[in-house]
Amino acid sequence: MLHFNRCPHLKQIAQKCFSSIHVRTDKHVQLFLSRTFALAEFRKSWRSTHSLVGDKNIILMGPPGAGKTTVGRIIGQKLGCCVIDVDDDILEKTWNMSVSEKLQDVGNEQFLEEEGKAVLNFSASGSVISLTGSNPMHDASMWHLKKNGIIVYLDVPLLDIVSRLKLMKIDRIVGQDAGTSMKDLLKFRRQYYKKWYDTRVFCESGASPEEVADKVLSAVKRYQDVDSETFVSTRHIWPKDEERKVSTKFFSEAVIEGLASDGGLFVPEKEFPKLSCREWKSLVGATYIERAQILLEKCIHPADVPAARLGEMIETAYGENFACSKIAPVRHLAGNQFILELFHGPTGSFKDLSLQLMPHLFAHCIPPGCNYMILVATSGDTGSAVLNGFGRINNNDKQRIAVATFFPENGVSDFQKAQIIGSQKENGWAVGVESDFDFCQTAVKGIFRDSDFTGFLIMEYGTVLSSANSINWGRLLPQVVYHASAYLDLVSQGFISFGSPVDVCIPTGNFGNILAAVYAKRMGIPIRKFICASNQNHVLTDFIKTGHYDLRERKLTRTFSPAIDILKASNLERHLHLMADKDGELMTKLYSQLEEQRHFQIEKMLVEKLQQDFVADWCSEGECLAAIRSTYNTSGYILDPHTAVAKAVADRMQDKTCPVIVSSTAHYSKFAPAVMQALKIKEINHTSSSQLYLLSSYNALPPPHEALLERTKRQEKMEYHVCAADVNVLKSHVEKLIQNQFI
Repeated sequence: MLHFNRCPHLKQIAQKCFSSIHVRTDKHVQLFLSRTFALAEFRKSWRSTHSLVGDKNIILMGPPGAGKTTVGRIIGQKLGCCVIDVDDDILEKTWNMSVSEKLQDVGNEQFLEEEGKAVLNFSASGSVISLTGSNPMHDASMWHLKKNGIIVYLDVPLLDIVSRLKLMKIDRIVGQDAGTSMKDLLKFRRQYYKKWYDTRVFCESGASPEEVADKVLSAVKRYQDVDSETFVSTRHIWPKDEERKVSTKFFSEAVIEGLASDGGLFVPEKEFPKLSCREWKSLVGATYIERAQILLEKCIHPADVPAARLGEMIETAYGENFACSKIAPVRHLAGNQFILELFHGPTGSFKDLSLQLMPHLFAHCIPPGCNYMILVATSGDTGSAVLNGFGRINNNDKQRIAVATFFPENGVSDFQKAQIIGSQKENGWAVGVESDFDFCQTAVKGIFRDSDFTGFLIMEYGTVLSSANSINWGRLLPQVVYHASAYLDLVSQGFISFGSPVDVCIPTGNFGNILAAVYAKRMGIPIRKFICASNQNHVLTDFIKTGHYDLRERKLTRTFSPAIDILKASNLERHLHLMADKDGELMTKLYSQLEEQRHFQIEKMLVEKLQQDFVADWCSEGECLAAIRSTYNTSGYILDPHTAVAKAVADRMQDKTCPVIVSSTAHYSKFAPAVMQALKIKEINHTSSSQLYLLSSYNALPPPHEALLERTKRQEKMEYHVCAADVNVLKSHVEKLIQNQFI
């Protein structure tokens, strides 16, 4: 039996789904509610399971030289608890000889077994335990320790470890054979540390043991406090304290639900975590994957996604699916302009940077036993990226997660359309809509808010609706990483020193990409100005200049840059909410006015606040083509039309006092006709395949995108659905797709 009073947010979900229909006892309903309740019960029990109160231990893990023993003693003094060093207090007392003597006596493999046995015979409670550097290489003993403690990984920069070991005159560690360098062995061992930790302490270069100890205590406190990182709707009006828990969501809930029930977007209740200058500097030499792990761990509570599991997802998402090992490299274009290449993913657009990861997050967060239908509105690139991303989840997850992507039938490029249709999988479908992107996006939001329909789908088919557009927090968050990584790459390449400001210029339609850059600044990246670049659908440029968001008498214009052919920028609401000190009442008022009257005006104080960080401009179709042509002529670099929009605006708006990073959001191959027109190549009526091969013969930068070239070789014609611009027709399609997938 379900106890709603013990789980207020479950009650809210039930009320949302069944508010206006008669709820009958149904196996699908019971399954959905019981699974959702199980998720809530898991959160509830977290605090008692992961607490130092009573018999739990803090277990410090890391490589030799990480400072585990010293840090452990400091923590023990602060907490007034027992401190146990595995080397001194367990191994040497068990063996009656030093660790080095034992290693010399039995050799590497036998040493690990003997060490593991000694730990298996040991138990403690309410203590601080400092592991050896090799303990994590023995599975059984680590499971034994993990059952009764929180494993804290002291992640110290590799060069610091090597230097410390030299000072300690340690020239050999467990597992080091002749011909293996200390540095290589330490790199090899990282896989074991990543496997076991519950929370990571990022120890920046030069951090003192006292500073590390304080970080450990903060990390443990965060790990225990599951209620510390919650999300609210941008339209949330703060209730009385006793009602607060009903209105807040955890990360996993925000990802699953996608859109808030009041029509708003989920945002963190508190501030973004901020890294110190020294922490950022320690990431300068890190890989993209390492940077992503550090940053996303700080933004996702381990009760939602355990740190070790998150690391596995990140490595899966970015390990082999990107043509460039740097994932999102920064290339010097000319003068003080740099290109952030966000198109090396499998579908050739910046959407891959989030949609290779987000499906894994989503699959992890949903309760077992529930089916989910993801509805996506796309202006071009999201469609193929979301189908590709969800098509890569494991087969078990494909059985319970399906995707329907709605795109404007005549509002995307021919290549984008072929790519979306060709990306359909056994759990993903493309639906062309005889309207524009704004209709698709509004229709999807309307379907989410239709409690009759969503409740019916749960009752009849045991299926819950969710989203993978950037309205979903799990889709937006990974984009923060590449903006931070771009800045660190400029530091790494010697163009700037850390702390020097940069501007970013981003082709902007739905405001998600540029908002991710705002969040990167909140985390500590010194971005000076956000340059919002629009095409002829320049509602955002006008808004930033005037504070007046006006859709009256404005019609969507088709351009060479269709991904930003958008009039209703959903993620702008998140930024306005941030600027207005999280005033949900104001957001409700503004967006109700936008729906009813098609415009709103923000007050002068907010306009001034917006303009402190943002500047904006737009370019015409002719200026877009001219930017492609002039950039190729001067640099041998081919821009896609969206990047050309940003380049044209950056040329006009930047003051040249600091570097500007221009986001290149798609590979030019996806827009071959426009590029060929810009470069005055006459053979513009050839097939997509011949156009791409013709462009690739120019030996320009960036190199041809192999995955896109491969796409053009596929001759098969895939079927897809086309429907009228009617929400009821879309709902009918959704129901039929659910029947095909889950019934």
